[in-house]
Amino acid sequence: MERLGNKVALVTGAGQGIGRAIALRLARDGADIAVVDLNDENMQAVADEVRALGRKATIFKADVSKRDEVYAAIDHAEKELGGFDIIVNNAGIANIQSIANVTPEEVDKIFKVNVEGVLWGTQAAAAKFKQHGTKGKIINASSIAGHEGFPLLSIYSATKFAVRALTQASAKEFASDGITVNAYCPGVVGTDMWVEIDKRMAEITGAKIGESYDKFVGGIALGRAQTPEDVAAFVSFLAGPDADYMTGQAPLIDGGLVYR
Repeated sequence: MERLGNKVALVTGAGQGIGRAIALRLARDGADIAVVDLNDENMQAVADEVRALGRKATIFKADVSKRDEVYAAIDHAEKELGGFDIIVNNAGIANIQSIANVTPEEVDKIFKVNVEGVLWGTQAAAAKFKQHGTKGKIINASSIAGHEGFPLLSIYSATKFAVRALTQASAKEFASDGITVNAYCPGVVGTDMWVEIDKRMAEITGAKIGESYDKFVGGIALGRAQTPEDVAAFVSFLAGPDADYMTGQAPLIDGGLVYR
């Protein structure tokens, strides 16, 4: 029996990287998938991959920093896929800048995506779950940077600490409705985001391209960089019945890099 059989999951930022891996893993485990992103071509490719796994898929273009668009995405998922059970608030961006030089525009942009995006997704999903009396699951993207602040990643870290706070508070608020809220905290994942992080760190510090990435990977106890599939496997656990008694948590899944 499929763990997520006939469940409907919406994944934001699902067009690439970790979001794509999450969408495909949830589909393999039996869920139908609403693929939400800003890139039409990427969304369509992931939806086709989901359908190739024998599951239904729909796409919806939305900017998660805009509340109305997030609500519309969830309405679309419910209408097209016949239900709504799981949201993965995965969409996020990075900011690599020294505290001394970060600008108001940079702060505003990353908080709107990484924090408000999670807030609106949580709010909209909870409203839909309560409307139907569904014991839904809300799963948010935090990070190792949500447990420890890193140099040149201060503002990014602040957003991921904020996601943990939202996760804890909303878990307490929605527990009486049977809605669980958890987060996942990846480490150094081989995605386009980390390519950009490494590039920006090289620009700021004078390090060679690849040097910062290799330094972080060198600190991982399991001896390798993380894959998007490593993250997706844990998210699928959070989405499934084995995590029904878990709420308000933000576990690290980083191969042994940050310890709490």
